[in-house]
Parts: sequence; structure tokens; C-alpha cells
Amino acid sequence: MDIQVTGQVSGQLTGDGTLTYPGGGFRCAIGRGGIRADKREGDGATPVGAFVLRRVLYRPDRLAPPETGLPVTAIHPADGWCDDPADPAYNQPVSLPHAASHEEMWRADGLYDVVVVIGHNDDPVVPGFGSAVFMHVAKPDYEPTAGCVALALPDLLALLKHCSPGDRLCVAG
Repeated sequence: MDIQVTGQVSGQLTGDGTLTYPGGGFRCAIGRGGIRADKREGDGATPVGAFVLRRVLYRPDRLAPPETGLPVTAIHPADGWCDDPADPAYNQPVSLPHAASHEEMWRADGLYDVVVVIGHNDDPVVPGFGSAVFMHVAKPDYEPTAGCVALALPDLLALLKHCSPGDRLCVAG
């Protein structure tokens, strides 16, 4: 299954996007830098491309494992994701504390209560081409992300029920 994401292309402050799949569609938030074919670390853009859905991470103290055909793993307070292009663990999960710049996966705001790891810049990892680009929970006002695709929690959980290995997130530019 291909999950299509469309929204504002490059440059302008944006957040509004649309996600569609064979079972329906939802409003989504995209990167504050729009959608860009030349994604770079820190640009706030959602990258153009077709990215395999790798696995789902979830916060077990807040919800049960999501229903999905994708591999599912619980996150823990010591989980992070490296976003420092100079670090050997760039765009990979890390254990905290981690000396290099990183995302904390165990967040108080609930945005990472469910995270879909996508195959962006991971095979192979190219330093500087963007890290920690996920599908995750949107803020209530769909505020722009730092480059991820974000959905309301009920929408993300509904989408995951239809997902299987090999499915892709396709971001149009």
C-alpha cells in the first residue's frame, strides 16, 4: 500500500498537508520548510520520496501496542535518536545519555507516543541529508513539524491498522 502525502512545496512556512491511502484520508502536519526534494539537516522540510514503513514505536505507559502488521516496539525513557551529522550514530537510535545532539523519544508532550520509523536516509545513512524524519502524533493545532508527517492520534492509529511490511509513505513534491 502506498500512503500519499501532499502539501505546500518548499520554502514557505507551512504545516498543512493531506494524507491519503486506499482506506481514506486525513489532515496532517508537515515540515515548517514545506516539502523539498533536497532535504538537509535542520531545514525543517519534509523530504520528497517514497519511504518504506520500517517499524512502529510506542509509549507503553500511555497506550497499548498499536494494531498493525508492522513490527512494534515499546520505547523507554533512555531511548533517543541521533541527529548530529558528525556522529557515527547519525540518524540511528541511541541510548541516553548520548554526547552528540539527539532527539529524546520519551517526550512529555505526547508527540512521540506513537512513532512510525520510515526509510528516509537510512540505507545508507548520508550525513547531513536529514535525520529523525518520522510519522508521529500531531499537535492539536497541526503546528508545522521539523520535517516529519504528523497525524492526530486517532487517525494515526486508524492508519496503522491497514499497514503491513513493504508499505510506503510517498511524499509528493
